Amino acid sequence: MTTTHPDSAGTSMREWATGITVFAAIMLMIGGILDVMRGIAEIAADDIFVSTRNYVFEFDLTAWGWIHLTLGVVAFIVSFGLFMGSTWARVLGVGIAALVIIAHFLSLPYYPVWSVIMITVSGFIIWALCAMRKDDAFVPFESAPRM
Repeated sequence: MTTTHPDSAGTSMREWATGITVFAAIMLMIGGILDVMRGIAEIAADDIFVSTRNYVFEFDLTAWGWIHLTLGVVAFIVSFGLFMGSTWARVLGVGIAALVIIAHFLSLPYYPVWSVIMITVSGFIIWALCAMRKDDAFVPFESAPRM
């Protein structure tokens, strides 16, 4: 005689959704911190980065520093909302990751390897935040049942 557990499939999907959202939150937090550091480096000393002539999207490195600093701070703040399971944080997380992709694509000639890495990480963040269905949403960490 076999026993079926109808809740086991839902529980495993919920655990998967929780794990992937926590992954996205951690990656967004790390990406935000690194963008803040890159922004400070671009604002403080323009001679750290290679300057390419005749690039279509040419901006001053100080302007790129402020852009990366702002995106990094917002990404860091949104990552805390993701840890709480907020829907607004998922939406903003996808938006911020998309803006980070655009910013790193446009600043590609100044720091190419790091820009490609951050574009890839941001793509994973977008995938992770969009992969979870509303039915699989997890219970926020502070309201989890106590044993």
